[in-house]
Amino acid sequence: MVILGIDPGMAIVGYGIIENCNNRLKAIEHGIITTPSTMDIPQRLVSIYEAIEELIFRFKPDEVAVEELFFNKNVKTALTVGHARGVTVLAAAKSGLGLYEYTPLQVKQSVVGYGRADKGQVQQMVRILLNLKEIPKPDDAADALAVAICHSHSANMGRKFGHKKFS
Repeated sequence: MVILGIDPGMAIVGYGIIENCNNRLKAIEHGIITTPSTMDIPQRLVSIYEAIEELIFRFKPDEVAVEELFFNKNVKTALTVGHARGVTVLAAAKSGLGLYEYTPLQVKQSVVGYGRADKGQVQQMVRILLNLKEIPKPDDAADALAVAICHSHSANMGRKFGHKKFS
């Protein structure tokens, strides 16, 4: 099974593509999609949408896993990231792929075994679980790989978008 993991954002979207073959995980590719702050928001969203579509076309994942938003005190930032997450979800949904979401706590619990793990612990476990020589860079790509690993670990228990009611 090939899984596309996504760490959504407006300026930076992390992505990580892994393969689970007989419970052995292998990194296929990871990276980031960036949009400059000088670009209008609608055009940034189009850029993110098209980049996700291209990843789906190129790597043909079986399923897509997206990290849920973690709301901080900055509502404007949360709304902007929500727009970016929305076009990411739209690109995956239009492809007809299975689409799953995980909270940051679920990702940490699945990857590290501890829901309050720090970023360094998650990155180190991503490196170990994917048998990589170095921690994946940048952080957003490592986070996306962690989301993909989380989905791989809990594919049968993941929360499919169609089963979650949005409010």
